[in-house]
Amino acid sequence: MSWLRALKETGRSGLTVERKRLEPLVAARGAVGLALVIAFSQWAFGPAVAAGSAFGAFQAAIATFQRSWRPRPELAIASGTSLGVSTFLGYLTGAHHLLFLALLAVWTFLAGLSWAAGPTVGFIASTNVAIMLVTVTLPTSVAQAAAHGAMMIFGGLVQAALVVLLPVRRWGAHRDVLADALAAEAHYARRLRDDPVAPFDPQPLMQARDAAALTSRQARTRPAELHGARGLAERIRPVLAALADPAVGAAESGRQRERVHELLGAAAAILDAVAAAIRHGRRAELPANAVAAFATPDTGTILTGPARRAATRLSTLLHDVVEAAGGAKGGSGLPVRETARAAETEPPPAAETGPRPAAEAGPRSAAEARRRPGADADRATGSGQRPLRRPGLFGLLSGAVQAMRREARLGSQVMRHALRVAVVAAAGYVLGAALPLGHGYWAPMAAVMVMRPDFSQTYSRAVARFGGTLVGVTLATGVVRLAVPDTSLAGALAVLSAGLMYLLLRTGQLAAQACITAYAVFLLGMGGEQWTQTVPQRVLLTLLGGVLAMLAYALYPDWETPRLPGRLADWLSTNGRYAAAVVSHFADPAGSDRAQVRAALLTARDARIAWREASARARTEPVRQRGPSRAAVDGAARAVGQLGRVAMLMEAHLPDGGTAPWPAAARFATAFRDATERAAKEVREGRVPHWEDVRAVLEAEASGPPDGRPLDGVVLSSARLLLDALEELSRALRDEAAEKDERTAAPDPRPS
Repeated sequence: MSWLRALKETGRSGLTVERKRLEPLVAARGAVGLALVIAFSQWAFGPAVAAGSAFGAFQAAIATFQRSWRPRPELAIASGTSLGVSTFLGYLTGAHHLLFLALLAVWTFLAGLSWAAGPTVGFIASTNVAIMLVTVTLPTSVAQAAAHGAMMIFGGLVQAALVVLLPVRRWGAHRDVLADALAAEAHYARRLRDDPVAPFDPQPLMQARDAAALTSRQARTRPAELHGARGLAERIRPVLAALADPAVGAAESGRQRERVHELLGAAAAILDAVAAAIRHGRRAELPANAVAAFATPDTGTILTGPARRAATRLSTLLHDVVEAAGGAKGGSGLPVRETARAAETEPPPAAETGPRPAAEAGPRSAAEARRRPGADADRATGSGQRPLRRPGLFGLLSGAVQAMRREARLGSQVMRHALRVAVVAAAGYVLGAALPLGHGYWAPMAAVMVMRPDFSQTYSRAVARFGGTLVGVTLATGVVRLAVPDTSLAGALAVLSAGLMYLLLRTGQLAAQACITAYAVFLLGMGGEQWTQTVPQRVLLTLLGGVLAMLAYALYPDWETPRLPGRLADWLSTNGRYAAAVVSHFADPAGSDRAQVRAALLTARDARIAWREASARARTEPVRQRGPSRAAVDGAARAVGQLGRVAMLMEAHLPDGGTAPWPAAARFATAFRDATERAAKEVREGRVPHWEDVRAVLEAEASGPPDGRPLDGVVLSSARLLLDALEELSRALRDEAAEKDERTAAPDPRPS
């Protein structure tokens, strides 16, 4: 992609206003907290301290809007405290320009490096540095600087207290993400009716798992209906695929396919009903026709073999997910035999479970388990999951430090971002101070606010910030000139602007930046600065900061495009280990640990998401693809995705512990794992992998292995599908290599 087109695409994305569900009560709560802090600090210390302290409450409320599953009060306290400390230290060094410049560079570098701990921590740290550049100019003495810092910490405490005292949809985000995962599976079931090999995006399931990691306090208060449904949803997805796929499920046409269509539609309706129940905290209302589809005895006579086993397992899992979500009005109505449940229910992963205390042993009804908060409700509903543990606030700080230490190397993307943003902040501060505009801090503040570790976000946010600044300045200037507000009215207008920003924060950067600009103009006006002192300088210096951010990425880039072969190789390697773990389970059902399969699946999902995000970023980068073309890489990626899909189909038919072992599967799994590891290295090096050794092992084990039990049935058909996916991968890369050889060997048509 050319630079001109890349700038056009990123600029358009930055100016896009998305249609999102607004949360007016949450926005109003943040505005109320801001108003309380402004009113109290103005009464106690005066307008100047009120203007500074308001930034603490303002930023603390923004922190609670970030996508994080940790308790919101912790985010507000961490944000307000870090901003207060930064402001006080910044004021102490502000009189010495070189010392303050050094502090700014170090502080900004650490804020850039904090992106290693996640986007929430990175956003809070970067925004605090940007706001510090403004707040250090407000105090006039050390005592007043201490008062400013204390009131910023107080602002964070106020916002945290309001989150606790005025909860809005407590556990609402966790409910939404779990409901989204179930709704995604319902949509998947409907797509399988038209396309039996339709792909499935695991992102909703991954977000649900991330949301299921709780602190100790959250684990004690989590609603019972959020306990077990996620684990069951994880197991429903491969069963849906196995039921629909003609290779290991029902026939492509005839009565079996009609019955599968009916069951998939009924499963989608039930999953949608459960998703709505979880989202709104009520009992599920199951469609009668969907329940009847699973209750009819015709399924057992029409479907046979793997398709029948998949249908039975699906009925069991749907019954359990309804019970885990709180049950259905009048009972679930879904038939489930206890013997079938015992055969189908798999043990939970070792990383997510623990031994059941003796005091909790013995049967208990699902209703009784739901009345008691705690992880044992999962066992009563059949999911067998306990909450994943998330560290507390101090554990978060320790984890953030460890993550930053891991990324403190020159080859790291986060390290390069930290160096870029530190240099730009220092350069912006020097240029802003040298220009005869005044308020030179706007330039480094704008740069720090827009810079992100990747190209597309940095450029889109730079365009959005400048556009939002123009809109916000125009509106705020018009209001100031017409109303000529006093201190109280300026504070009220600042609170109103902040409330609008909280409301529109998720709709896009343009609207949010316009509200932030208006907020800053009104708040600084309340502190004694005239609008003429801020508006012209802010526009020009914001433009300067955005240009510096763009130039920094152009001069010291960190492109994702050259990493694509490595990302693809990682995905191939993890999918190979996942498929090998599944096949190995058939070799020794009694001795295999399903936790290994689960761990391999999670690793493969992480690699897939890393590939997808890298691929999306690379599409917007103005850098030429080296090695295989984009079309060849995309074809290879489809083959790797098919590899994971086939492994998922096999996982849906994993045998229980009483099944006879299959030694031939172990030999194929070993050959397959070794071949994919070797192929991943070849893909990184730009070579085309070959699979003759895997094919030889498969043919030998299918015809007559030494133990006398050849691969057959689901194992054989799935193994052949795995090999087909590997050969499709090589074919995509081989065709590209052949085209390059032909272009190289072709004579030059130009006359000599």
